Amino acid sequence: MKFRIVLISLILATTFLGCMRGQQTGPGSQVNNPAPDFSLTDLNGKTVTLSQYKGKVIILDFWATWCPPCRSEIPHFIDLYNRYQDKGLVIIGVALDEEGAKVVKPFVDEYKMNYPVLLGNADIQKAYGGIQGIPTTFIIDKNGKVVDMFTGYRDEPVFEKRIQALIP
Repeated sequence: MKFRIVLISLILATTFLGCMRGQQTGPGSQVNNPAPDFSLTDLNGKTVTLSQYKGKVIILDFWATWCPPCRSEIPHFIDLYNRYQDKGLVIIGVALDEEGAKVVKPFVDEYKMNYPVLLGNADIQKAYGGIQGIPTTFIIDKNGKVVDMFTGYRDEPVFEKRIQALIP
């Protein structure tokens, strides 16, 4: 039993530290390219596309309910959305949970997530260069170009600074 706890702790620590890598701009990166459009389902069964948010600054966050760094970022996104929504910011959460809406909907309700949450799939992960770890977050400018990509947890000021540079 003690060995299992130590093993699980090591796996979680390794996962967390692996997600702490810096900004990604290497092979497979989408930075400086147009953001791929997509068509995904929200938690109410409605189809949502990226193109319907044309002209907005977008934070596109790939996450999962079981991911501790993802859970830590969500309150930051809620706060940013509250403060910058009226200035043209859209935050879109793409949940990558295999169980889908069954686990995502209660989580969204519990965390009081105030921004659109969509159910992700392998196609969107591939379109965005292959998601290597979560959270992976893309910042998309008003022209639909990916201007930043982050893998791993980031504090709110990192996102806020970037948003302020893109929103007049």
